[in-house]
Amino acid sequence: MRVVAQRVSRAAVRVRGTVVGEIGNGLMVLVGFTHDDTSREVGWMTEKLLGLRIFADDEGKMNRAVADIGGSILVVSQFTLYGDGRKGRRPSFVDAARPEGAIPLYQEFLLALAKGGVHVAAGEFGADMQVELVNDGPVTLLLERSAAEAG
Repeated sequence: MRVVAQRVSRAAVRVRGTVVGEIGNGLMVLVGFTHDDTSREVGWMTEKLLGLRIFADDEGKMNRAVADIGGSILVVSQFTLYGDGRKGRRPSFVDAARPEGAIPLYQEFLLALAKGGVHVAAGEFGADMQVELVNDGPVTLLLERSAAEAG
C-alpha cells in the first residue's frame, strides 16, 4: 500500500466537472494498492496517517496530528502510484491491484479513517478525476507498507 500525503490548506476533487470531495485544512491523500495488500496494511496506514504530526503547534513546530487541528482528509485512489517507469517510455502497472481487489481495500480505508474521528471526503474510484489543492508548506510524504513488512 502506497500513500502520498500532503498537508493542505484546501483540496477538492471533481468528476465530470462536479465536486465530489472537498476539504479545508488537512491531508490530501493519494492511495494505491498492490496485489498482496490486506486489512493489515490498511490498519497500519490508517494509524500512521491519523497520528502523523505534521501540523504546526503554537510554537510553529510540526507537533500536531490532523485531528488536533480539527482538520479533514481527502482520499483519492491512484493506481498509478504502482507505475514502474524504469523500462521503456510507457510505465507498467502490473504491480497495481486490480479493481476487484483494490475497491474493498479503498472502502475499508475510508471507513477506518472516518472511525478515527476526522471528516473524510473522497474521490470516485476508477473515475477520471481532476484534483486541485494548495500544498501547505509544502509538506509531502511518501508512506508505504507491504505485506512482507507486516509479517
